[in-house]
Amino acid sequence: MHDTNPLILPPDLAHQIEREGVSAYPSECCGVMYGRDMREDGIARRAVERIEALANAFDPVEQYHRFSIDPKELMRAEATAAKEGRLVLGFYHSHPDHPARPSEYDRAHAWPFYSYVIVAIAKREPGDMTSWVLDEESEQFLEQRIASV
Repeated sequence: MHDTNPLILPPDLAHQIEREGVSAYPSECCGVMYGRDMREDGIARRAVERIEALANAFDPVEQYHRFSIDPKELMRAEATAAKEGRLVLGFYHSHPDHPARPSEYDRAHAWPFYSYVIVAIAKREPGDMTSWVLDEESEQFLEQRIASV
């Protein structure tokens, strides 16, 4: 675990991500996380308030190990967040029959600032859930602690 602000992910939203991962299996699910970056008592936190499932726009033959979000959907999500007074905090996706660790493809297509939540789905059963932030300097992922409250 590295020095990143924790991601507050309420249990109901974490369970929703797991359900979406199970439902999409053996393909990867994906979606967007909306919320706020907050500072309380000198402690910075990133709080997810809402998630939205998005269609996996990657080539259907490759969706078992890749996801992509249509740029128009990302623009719509950013507009929705602004209208709601929230931020797009990041994205989530599943790793069917693979650990909840980012792949090289995930790293190469990630942007700084955003949180990237990954849930492992093994034979239709949810497993570990992790979150990652791309370090702008090293261009490597740093693990971000997930807290439920």
